[in-house]
Amino acid sequence: MPDRSRFESLTLPHLDAAFNLARWLTRNDDDAQDVVQEAYLRAFRFFAGFRGEDARGWLLAIVPNACFDWLARNRSDDLAIDADVDLDRLPNEADSRDDPAARALAGADATRVQQAIEALPAAFREVVVLREIEELSYQEIAAVTGTPVGTVRSRLARGRALLRRALGQRQGEPS
Repeated sequence: MPDRSRFESLTLPHLDAAFNLARWLTRNDDDAQDVVQEAYLRAFRFFAGFRGEDARGWLLAIVPNACFDWLARNRSDDLAIDADVDLDRLPNEADSRDDPAARALAGADATRVQQAIEALPAAFREVVVLREIEELSYQEIAAVTGTPVGTVRSRLARGRALLRRALGQRQGEPS
């Protein structure tokens, strides 16, 4: 039986981060609560195997797994990645000063940004939230998602490009 007090002391401080990630991935508070509950149950079940000091990273690695399992059971369409996104037609980071979409992202209100993030495919939404909101490093995101750092960078670049395009289009500016 895992040490409940140690589990709580290491994981409960990260409850808000776990909920925040689940909320962004499910796009719904009630669904996020269900996912976080499942993630904490999984974490508790496997806590005896936890070795290390980074309980936040460990827990945040469990949340997306619980989330994607939940999405697969309840909303499998959310897991699709649009392979047809043409990144060459989208502005890159170097052009962001002259890019209307990048300016829109910088000046957009929180509701529009939230809606744009929620519209991203789940894999892109996950890395954008982990990097831009939870402020994890690329290496930490790779550990959380179980993907190579190169994949994290690629998904983050595509996610950011999709955000710029979505925010630019919402303002009626060319992307």
